Amino acid sequence: MAFVADLHVHSRYSRATSRTLDLHCLHAWAQRKGIGVVATGDFTHPAWFAELRECLVPTGNGLFQLREDIVRVVDASVPKACRAKVHFILSVEISSIYKRDGRVRKVHNLVYAPDWQTADRIRTRLSRVGNLAADGRPILGLDARDLLDLTLEASPDAFLIPAHIWTPWFSMLGAKSGFDSLDECFGDLSHHVFAAETGLSSDPAMNWRLSSLDGVSLVSSSDAHSPEKLGREANRFACDVSYLAIRDALRDRSEAFVGTLELFPEEGKYHYPGHRLCGVAMPPEQASRVENLCPTCGKTLTAGVASRVDALADRPPGFVPKEGKPFTNLVPLPEILSELVGTGTSSARVRKCHERLLARHGSELAILLDLPAEDADHEEPARLGEALRRLRSGMVERVPGYDGQYGRIRVLGD
Repeated sequence: MAFVADLHVHSRYSRATSRTLDLHCLHAWAQRKGIGVVATGDFTHPAWFAELRECLVPTGNGLFQLREDIVRVVDASVPKACRAKVHFILSVEISSIYKRDGRVRKVHNLVYAPDWQTADRIRTRLSRVGNLAADGRPILGLDARDLLDLTLEASPDAFLIPAHIWTPWFSMLGAKSGFDSLDECFGDLSHHVFAAETGLSSDPAMNWRLSSLDGVSLVSSSDAHSPEKLGREANRFACDVSYLAIRDALRDRSEAFVGTLELFPEEGKYHYPGHRLCGVAMPPEQASRVENLCPTCGKTLTAGVASRVDALADRPPGFVPKEGKPFTNLVPLPEILSELVGTGTSSARVRKCHERLLARHGSELAILLDLPAEDADHEEPARLGEALRRLRSGMVERVPGYDGQYGRIRVLGD
């Protein structure tokens, strides 16, 4: 069975997230987006774990669904053309801040559990390390290697994926506080890491330049801090909708893991080196010429993902490994509609167009990937068909993000 999975999501108990990030909204927006499997996020948080236990029921395959009485209420708000089953996978993002080899390391990892018992064992062990109630994404003084060890001890079916591996401040390969390789980060347990999340500011093509990543599946997920951001990056599978099928597809890098759906990496907020306070961003080669100093104020530029990839790469741009999975760059539908109508993504006009398209043609991903452009030519807003043609051919205008500032992708440009 073919389905799309978003394996990195948060709840409203994580800092800087929407108060609407509850199971009802995640279920509804997963259907609108075309997502079949959604991460719960934050299962270590006591209040969120209690909500998960109350509202989710196991399906017998390591995944969960909302209780049927809740589904009936929630689905009434979802366009009929979008309605589909939604499964949840138990997950949490852990922020590890610790000292290794004389340096402070800050690494984020995603942990997945196949059942309530495993999740509870992980929660119990981590509660001895730090306060799990302070944040849905707990900050713990736990070495990433030891977190992996704890995960494996909780269950042989539990697994860990390093999160957004290039983010400068908090990731496995981050320029500010990470490592130079997966092996350096996880040491003797590195062979248990079979997937890595590329993050919004990079895509598989950038990661293919590192031979050290050849042994892992490159996954992409939304890291959604609001329901509307679900599926902005996601993973495509062709297998049973089950926990073990997803894990095995990633672990074995088999054909069951089809590939990923990606933002254009320039849209990520750490793609280029730059300095947000001065509004300065530049390509890596230009940053090198100015010794990575802001030409306006002289402060050090925040390292960009593109620069960090250049620093660690042992292959030229354009290299494609034999086992590289295909990927598709997309722009979220509300952003396309916003450009076409000339208002913000949350404006009433964009919302109205969005709802009408979902009601007629199904989920966002169905529209972006499958709706014939000639059919879109007859839809409102005008030029939607042309926008889809340009998106699918990669003919877009790219303004790279930098230093925490999201980039901008325009499908029609000037």
